[in-house]
Amino acid sequence: MHQYEIIIYYSREDEAYIAEVPELSGCMADGETAREALENVETVIAEWIETARELGRSIPVPRGKLQYA
Repeated sequence: MHQYEIIIYYSREDEAYIAEVPELSGCMADGETAREALENVETVIAEWIETARELGRSIPVPRGKLQYA
């Protein structure tokens, strides 16, 4: 389990739950249920980090809960 904040919401347009990881640019997944979206995004987070390492890119340190103005 990763420590990045994950935002889950239902998208009527996609007819699916979407799980986004704001700290990892472009990192998101979907699923028929919120639980499935969460499980899928955990896999995508691992793949995102692995790809960043392979490309020599920096990996953000998890900040926990983000605050919005």
